[in-house]
Amino acid sequence: MAQHQNHTTTRFNGVKVFSATMAQERENLGEKVTAWIREHQQCQVVDTIVTQSSDEAFHCLAITVFWWEDK
Repeated sequence: MAQHQNHTTTRFNGVKVFSATMAQERENLGEKVTAWIREHQQCQVVDTIVTQSSDEAFHCLAITVFWWEDK
């Protein structure tokens, strides 16, 4: 069941999408996002969206990270 979330209109000037379809990759996706955030401390995360989709053969998990970076 899909859940609709009312995301704010927080300003952002960057976005990165992390996605995985293989089971092992899906299990490690959170660690991958955490490592990226640690490596990009100049980016202030302002929102995230987690999306899951699937068909008869594949399951995909995506984590979209929105951030603000002073330039």
